[in-house]
Amino acid sequence: MNVKTHDGSTDAFPLRAFFDPHHMTEAQLADLGLEQIAYVRPIMTPNGPAFGVFSANGTPMAIATDGNLARAAIVQNEMAPVSVH
Repeated sequence: MNVKTHDGSTDAFPLRAFFDPHHMTEAQLADLGLEQIAYVRPIMTPNGPAFGVFSANGTPMAIATDGNLARAAIVQNEMAPVSVH
């Protein structure tokens, strides 16, 4: 399917899963993946370096002492860990 030439109909998608990101509000875009995606990044705590787990919109969710432990916590909570560069 070519998004640029698609007519916008959802007839081929019985669950109405198709959406056009060009018609999303800024708030909808910020919430995209909020409950499904999380990322890990190094942080500094009062006790020294650690790894923070953040939701898709950047909200802090957890702190771990090890990056692998942080990613495991994401998977354990049925979310997808993503890389952020």
